[in-house]
Amino acid sequence: MTQFEETDPEEAGFDPVRLSRISDALNADVDARKIPGAVVLLARNGKLAWWRAFGYRDREANVSMERDDLFRIASMTKPVTSVASMILAERGQLFLPETVASVLPEFADTKVSADEPGAQTLPTVPQVRPMTVHDLLRHTAGLTYGLFGKSLVKSAYNQAAVFDLRNTNAEMVSKLATIPLAHQPGEVWDYSMATDVLGCVIEVVSGQSLDEFLREELFIPLGMRETGFVTTPEQAIRMAQPQVHSQSGARVPMTDHTVAWPWQSGGGGLYSTAGDYLRFCQMLLDHGRSPNAQILSPATIRLMISDHLPAGITWDSYTPILFEAAAPTRDMGQSFGLGFALRTHSGINPLPGSIGDYFWAGAFGTYFWIDPAEKLIAIFMSQAPELRLHYRYLMRQLVYQAIE
Repeated sequence: MTQFEETDPEEAGFDPVRLSRISDALNADVDARKIPGAVVLLARNGKLAWWRAFGYRDREANVSMERDDLFRIASMTKPVTSVASMILAERGQLFLPETVASVLPEFADTKVSADEPGAQTLPTVPQVRPMTVHDLLRHTAGLTYGLFGKSLVKSAYNQAAVFDLRNTNAEMVSKLATIPLAHQPGEVWDYSMATDVLGCVIEVVSGQSLDEFLREELFIPLGMRETGFVTTPEQAIRMAQPQVHSQSGARVPMTDHTVAWPWQSGGGGLYSTAGDYLRFCQMLLDHGRSPNAQILSPATIRLMISDHLPAGITWDSYTPILFEAAAPTRDMGQSFGLGFALRTHSGINPLPGSIGDYFWAGAFGTYFWIDPAEKLIAIFMSQAPELRLHYRYLMRQLVYQAIE
């Protein structure tokens, strides 16, 4: 972390006594076996103010958590892939208004589901308009996930094994393109495999694998030496593990990053550390600038963290169930930009924050947000998927109460 000055919390505007409430809460949860362990990192005003490890990297092996341990960040991959796509856009190689089919012709004839309750077969209709790269970035492409909720389209995702780690990105797209879209493009916000498709777009446009592009264009310039799809043997022993469930006696299944799976998932395939992810977040907060390079222009960062959901948008019915207070919905005073959810209103959302703060999380238990008004970055890393919403709420509550 050589480019970050590690300072006393007071110098960054935190009350250290109030920060200790985070330690108290997480230590109590480790002792109660709610989580195996966690890492919390807070930066403010460009300084690393508070970086703590709690509990165990591997409870069953009795190995303590360290600050620089690795975590499967799941959907915190999505902002990284979104930034990568905007690098191509800034070079004039990719345009947000262009159709996805112009890059991935497999989608040229994809139909849209006309699924009705009780239907045994999946009737379809043509697309009113084709999905665009813009739609992929804001989850309005008509795509979905097979993992959440039930429908004939979601069942088709599962039957086609679109989430199979043995797929390449090209093979994943070939499967997806044969399945009807869940919605007409541009009409519904549905958390989806759109960012995975975006990863394939990046591969086709750049002529590189997603791994190669991310490494050369983001990870090396930002100094993110411990972020990627496949760990080295030395890194593998530092991967945080979920704990054994007291009832089932088994761990929650998670990606094995020691294997070079064919699928380099732009939607959820990366591992990282809190320190590495700070480098990514600080670049965003610094208007696209890192100590070594201008990754994106300030204008592009402003575009990415703007509200991109039109007034007439609706949300998939599973959205409030999946995200609750973190949902990017008008009811929660929030919306979605290009790769991030963002707060658009004051006084609607029940969690602390500022207008303009932006955030995302991972299903395995990781979470981050960036608050430009407070010049704040908060990163929470754990591998406790069943309590992921609880810790998103807890971190918001305890971080803001500690700001002087």
